[in-house]
Amino acid sequence: MTSVAGLLLAAGAGRRFGGPKALARDDDGTSWLLRSVQALRPCAEVVVVLGAGAEQAAALLPMSVARVRADDWADGMGASLRAGLEALEGTDHDAALVTLVDLPDVGGDVVGRLLGAARGSDVLARAAYDGVPGHPVLIGRDHWAGVVTSAAGDRGARDYLAARAVDLVECGDLATGVDVDAR
Repeated sequence: MTSVAGLLLAAGAGRRFGGPKALARDDDGTSWLLRSVQALRPCAEVVVVLGAGAEQAAALLPMSVARVRADDWADGMGASLRAGLEALEGTDHDAALVTLVDLPDVGGDVVGRLLGAARGSDVLARAAYDGVPGHPVLIGRDHWAGVVTSAAGDRGARDYLAARAVDLVECGDLATGVDVDAR
């Protein structure tokens, strides 16, 4: 059985959004951070990467959630991804399911479907919405070092994934996968 850690990237300042998305709430008061953590509950462990507003965001998290601080979070998503994968190096997990805090309709059903593609430490899979690749992304341990090396700026694992065969897991019947960039 493949052990998968849920890795939530929630470190950005949300410049276009108007503040850290880790601190955002829906009109009904629902915390984006807590909703995203809940979506990752099918994973063996949940790890959240924090940066902007880290202290306030950490206070929102349940004790069962591991926290990683990306000190260079201002450099972009690549810095958060590197910090998260490096933190997972010392674990027994075979893969990381990476998602973003600003995907309001990506829930546990999408995570569960993607976990169905977890078949070992060499897996590379990602959710697709009507055939368009998106998040979450399932990255096997065999790929972590390569992703860490290539992750830069706001590109995260994009370049690494573009150069490899990645299984697409259609999730368009469950969500749109659209991220929120403006209030």
